[in-house]
Amino acid sequence: MLRNRAPELKSILAEISNAIGPMVSDYELIVVDNASDDGSSDEFYRLTLSDGLPNLQVYALAKEVDLDTASWVGLENALGDFVAVLDPFADDINFLPTMLDRAVKGLDVVFASNSQQGRQGIAYRFCSFLFNSIYKSISGVNLAKEAPQYRVLSRRLVNLIHQHSMPAVSYRHLPATSGYAKVTLGYSSEPRDRAQKSLSHSVDRGMRLIVSTTRVPMRLVTSLSLFGAVANLAYSVYVICIALFKETVAPGWVTLSLQQSGMFFLISLVLLVLGEYMLHMASLTDEGPCTASRGSLRVQR
Repeated sequence: MLRNRAPELKSILAEISNAIGPMVSDYELIVVDNASDDGSSDEFYRLTLSDGLPNLQVYALAKEVDLDTASWVGLENALGDFVAVLDPFADDINFLPTMLDRAVKGLDVVFASNSQQGRQGIAYRFCSFLFNSIYKSISGVNLAKEAPQYRVLSRRLVNLIHQHSMPAVSYRHLPATSGYAKVTLGYSSEPRDRAQKSLSHSVDRGMRLIVSTTRVPMRLVTSLSLFGAVANLAYSVYVICIALFKETVAPGWVTLSLQQSGMFFLISLVLLVLGEYMLHMASLTDEGPCTASRGSLRVQR
């Protein structure tokens, strides 16, 4: 994914093409232009001409989207048996041969984690640590360390992500949480660009990821609904006991209290049943096989 990189497009794409060319006999170089407004479209057009870069495909988005969505745009349009997802200004293209070699030997997912990260503010680092801690406690996966953005995916794993109703969200976590064979490799390389990430966009993406990929929010709703139903039922029993055993009771208090507690009991019960039904429907969604079958793998366009 690239945005507003017109002066650097030719050099960075030529470097990527030169790095990929010796590795495979045929390949696609897919670039997602994330709604650039600096004239990048004109430069992309020149690069796709007959005298431009070979095997280059450009998908220009009309509206700026987050990194995961833009990455999925490229993934769903790729045709090869393996697809590498990278940010040329943050990831080291020279590490790709190592990743591809591991993938060809039988792995469906190869992640690469760079020990050198861009400089971020204190607020961003705190929120990132908090999100990764919460997500790991929920799913058992630390997305920052165990599912970084730089990755090589096999075609059958891409096809699995295609089956989900929200593939742009599933793309981020599914390769790490499915049963497909995977590995996370580490390397150290200074990023080309150390621009700070947007905290507001990252928070929004994190909230969508938690809500869309885990059952904890809905389980919290059902737990609160159950607590509300039991509490209102207990309060109704308390009101009846007061009416039977206490001689002096304010006029209308018993009927009003029973009416309110009964109404809230029914509402809590409805929310509980609805929440459990939604959890049951979510459980019918297959998150992927426990084991991945082995097949012949080859690199092609």
